[in-house]
Amino acid sequence: MTRSRPVACALVLMAAVAVVMGQSENPQVGMWRMNIPKSTFSSGTGFKSATSKIEAVGGGGVKHTVDSVYADGTTRRYDYTTTYDGKDGPVNGNSPWGDTVALTHVDANTVRTVYKSHGKVTVIQTSVVSGDRKTRTVTTKGTNPMGQTVNNVSVYDRQ
Repeated sequence: MTRSRPVACALVLMAAVAVVMGQSENPQVGMWRMNIPKSTFSSGTGFKSATSKIEAVGGGGVKHTVDSVYADGTTRRYDYTTTYDGKDGPVNGNSPWGDTVALTHVDANTVRTVYKSHGKVTVIQTSVVSGDRKTRTVTTKGTNPMGQTVNNVSVYDRQ
């Protein structure tokens, strides 16, 4: 019995390390600041600033927090915690895109995010992290709350 205890502890420790290492391999994880001059927006108010903080959480998921200040002074802060299973999860705060979100991996560096408002798809985002992991480009297509077509490209720099 005493020999099996150290072996079991070692196995648990190795499993925990494997989980943490797997989460840190997600290139989306990190603090990102919008590079406004490199970004383009089809409609709505431009930005003064925007950050996107993506944190790894248990089970291979992420917590994503967005803080932004628009040119007119309007502020937005919203977040969600979800996995990459394509299932709708709640969005907390004042997201311009909706009240639920669903994430899926497209490939190792690309994530597809579907926002919905009251069950209806509003926008789809494609987030691609560059090979050197220094830049994240988010393409947003759909319709904003005012009914305007959205075709935005937001470029973020890793902080």
